[in-house]
Amino acid sequence: MDALIAASARALAGGDAIGALKHVALRDDPPALALRGIAMAQLGDYPRARELLRLAARGFGAHEELARARCVVAEAEVALAVRDFGGSPRALTAALATLESHADHANALQARLIAARRLLLLGRLDQAEATLAQLNGRGLPPPLAAVAELAAAELALRSLRVAPARAALSRAHQAAERARVPALLREVEEARAAVERPAARRLSGGGQQALRLDEVAALLDSGALVLDGCRRALGVGDAWQSLARRPILFALARALAEAWPGDSDRATLIAGAFRTHQPDQTHRARLRVEIGRLRKLVAGMARIDATPRGFALRPLEAREVVVLIPPIDGEQASLLALLSDGAAWSTSALAMALGDSQRTIQRALAELEAAGRVRAIGQGRTKRWLAPPLAGYTTILLLPAALPIA
Repeated sequence: MDALIAASARALAGGDAIGALKHVALRDDPPALALRGIAMAQLGDYPRARELLRLAARGFGAHEELARARCVVAEAEVALAVRDFGGSPRALTAALATLESHADHANALQARLIAARRLLLLGRLDQAEATLAQLNGRGLPPPLAAVAELAAAELALRSLRVAPARAALSRAHQAAERARVPALLREVEEARAAVERPAARRLSGGGQQALRLDEVAALLDSGALVLDGCRRALGVGDAWQSLARRPILFALARALAEAWPGDSDRATLIAGAFRTHQPDQTHRARLRVEIGRLRKLVAGMARIDATPRGFALRPLEAREVVVLIPPIDGEQASLLALLSDGAAWSTSALAMALGDSQRTIQRALAELEAAGRVRAIGQGRTKRWLAPPLAGYTTILLLPAALPIA
């Protein structure tokens, strides 16, 4: 390795992309192209970065498969940064095998972490968790350790495990400080701040109370019967019944929960569930049918008793009934709340859950996407929507040159 390549690599390892470019900006040999590609990625010019990395990969000869594999890993991380999931993961898998066969453990760990983050961003949470588990105890370098802990925190928060998420974020902060990469430290600090923001509101006595994620988790563990308007579900303890794709039943459950410990009259239930203020006998008959369906779904958690005015929700063992709603009002808030579980939703499923037309949902999603608050994967009929990750996942990119990184 010549002195300029080594100097550029050291600058990149410290997060100094401009300093790295000063050493190799006028060179077109494969190592220089690879370093220029990484520098452009760190500066945010992802199209140019991918072009340079592909040129570098082609420039390395057949006897330089290790260098080519490093370029593949670097390009895979750039694709992750721009949320390009169209390519096959087989190229990354093959590069990982090459790196491991050459005992390039640092870049092999980077490839595994990219695979885990890709699964997380695709909403495949179980697979992402299994992949991250394979990285435990492998002695990750500080930059990789910080990103791995960010991913672990994301997974924990999706299932409202706030204490493990905070512990992971604390470890991520310590690793980012050791890495001394300013952009990575900013990502961790933003993620830690996000945990402290209001995550839901509790309706009680005609008023509202903003709750952080840890307060929501404590409420869910309190033994109360919770109508979760964020995830569209009803549950107590570990027993939960999703109503996300049953908008009429959810509307009835919410009206009954809000009226607890009293009852909700039939006119109010019909207006909320069927969106009409002029009910007739067909609406009353349909209300009885839908109440019967709701009774079956919540039979293990609560009774729904008929009263002279309408119906009343009676929890079986819970001490109280609690209603949670999104932290802000409006259609967009409901969309963000539904997407917060990390799963991928189709437009039709979101429309069904919210009881709106697909066109209405598409307009709301387009506005949220423009503001960076949701993201899409796939095209056409396979298009799915997800919430943005907790952190933006800084592109840290290990070096596709034979320079040890401490």
